This record gives sequence, C-alpha cells and structure tokens, in this order.
Amino acid sequence: MNNSQQRGTDVPRGPRGTDRSLARRAELIATGRKLFANTSYDALSMDDIARHAGVAKGLIYYYFKNKRGYYLAIVRESVEELVVRASSTADLPRAERVHRTVDGYLRYAQHNQAAYRTIVSGGVGFDAEVHAVRDAVREELLTAIAEGAYGHRELPVVARTALIGWLSCVEGVTLDWLGHQGMERDVVRSLLVRMLRDTLLAIQDFEPSCPAPVTG
Repeated sequence: MNNSQQRGTDVPRGPRGTDRSLARRAELIATGRKLFANTSYDALSMDDIARHAGVAKGLIYYYFKNKRGYYLAIVRESVEELVVRASSTADLPRAERVHRTVDGYLRYAQHNQAAYRTIVSGGVGFDAEVHAVRDAVREELLTAIAEGAYGHRELPVVARTALIGWLSCVEGVTLDWLGHQGMERDVVRSLLVRMLRDTLLAIQDFEPSCPAPVTG
C-alpha cells in the first residue's frame, strides 16, 4: 500500500454526526480559518490545504464536497460567535445594550483576529454566497443596534442606510486598530459609540419617527 492509500484510510466510514467526526470537522475548519485569513481563496489549492491540515485530501472532500464548500463552512462558522455576542444583550437597558454590543464586537475581533479578518475581508468579493454570509452577520448586528437604540428592529430606509454606513465604518476602524494596536480597546469602543450617537442624531434629523435615545 502506498502513502496516499495509507493516508486515505483517515476518511471515516461511520455517520458524520459521531463525536470523532465532529471533532475532526472542527479541526479542519480551525485550520482553514488561519489559512484563508492570510491567503486568498485562489492562491490555496486543495493539496495545500490538506498538507497544512496534515490529512488526506479526500477527508476534506468527505466533509465539505469541494474547496468552495469548505470555504463557505469556514466563513459561516467564523460568524457564529459574533452573531451570538450581538444577540446576547436583549435583557439589558438600551444604552448599556449598545455599549455591550460594541464592546463584544471588539473583544471578538481582538481575540479572534484571523476569524475576524476572514469575515470582513477574506476574499468575499469573488463569491455571492460568501458575500451573503457576511451580509447576514451585518444584519444581525444592525438588528442588535436598532433594538438597543429604538427598542424594535424595523427601520425606515434613512435609518437603515445610516446605520449600514456606521457598520462599514466600524469594520474599517476595527481592521485598522487590529493592524496597529495604537489604542486601548476601551478607547476604540468609546470612539465607535460616540460615532454611533452622532449617526443616531443625524437619523433623527432626517426621520423624526426615530428619535435618538437619551444617553447618560
């Protein structure tokens, strides 16, 4: 039996839902987060990925069908924690909810930098499905901010557009902060919250049905 045949025995024969199978899948996704955070999608072949993961290429096909499926799974797994953080402040007062949402976002980015870069700038432009995954996490964050500011998730067009602009700014500021680490996280959070307050005041000017919340 040659080396490729021996490595091929790594492909599991049982159902995908076993503990061993789930653990192996999670290991592959963890490897992929690191690889795709620093290298473009087109620059990595399946052979490259298998070599870095230390597995047979067939194992990746077994779990994810193809490279595109693998990449989509990585992006979806990467956004999951960020979405959970954004939706975990529902029981807090509105002002505190906004502060905690922004702080949780920054904490996630700081402690999961590779995953965060995958979400925000990991080659999302080449694939409509990957773009849709990133849009989904933006929607979750938008909902969290809207509920924190107004107590509901339905937004007029002007309010939605302004908050989408703020979220794009948040991504740019966060990426720059991660690249330079010139400020403490608390300072970045305060800056972003202040920018959000200014955005909410601007929304109020254009859309009186969305009054800016009173903050302490």
